[in-house]
Amino acid sequence: MKQFVIYTRVSTKSQGDSGLGLEAQERDINLYLDNYAEEPHDIIGRFCDVESGTRADRPQMQEALELVRKTGSTLLVAKLDRLSRKVSFIATLMDDKKVDFKVASMPTADKVMLHIYAVLSEAERDFISTRTKAALKEAKARGVKLGGARPNNQARHDAVKALADQTALKVSKLIKDHRSSGRSYREIAEQLNDLDVTTVRGGKWFASTVRNYDLRIRE
Repeated sequence: MKQFVIYTRVSTKSQGDSGLGLEAQERDINLYLDNYAEEPHDIIGRFCDVESGTRADRPQMQEALELVRKTGSTLLVAKLDRLSRKVSFIATLMDDKKVDFKVASMPTADKVMLHIYAVLSEAERDFISTRTKAALKEAKARGVKLGGARPNNQARHDAVKALADQTALKVSKLIKDHRSSGRSYREIAEQLNDLDVTTVRGGKWFASTVRNYDLRIRE
């Protein structure tokens, strides 16, 4: 019988107390168990941390992993960032021969797909953080009172363009590799959607979108 250890995580105590975030994670986990898990299966443990996803020393996570290693069961999380927001931590788990894990929101993803998604997500978070700090610094230098009015349309346009350029760089290797192997723009778009990688505006990928990013890379 297939055995699962369930792990959930929220970042703040208020989220943990209110159930916000946890309910959505439980919903996705139950959808996976009902539609994708082997039958019969058994849940042998449930663990939940109220900690930042950048910390590797989360106590409930460590207990969950210990149980997985001891029983040969599979760790199940709702989303990859609930497991960790750091690529290094996820890569270490992938190298651990005693740890098997599944992501409910990406039920058919293998380890290669999960690793690519983790890399892209971390790069995007780093860029957003850098962009935000730079924007606040520039605004402060201009004498803008922080927390006041919304940025003007030109500032927003510049920010969107910068993020589009960064997104193009992140997916450039994937697009180049697939194009060199003969894959069409449509096939590349399907893979990016399967990986849950969104465009700069948070939308789905289409053949035309991939083509536009491909052209941006070559500029």
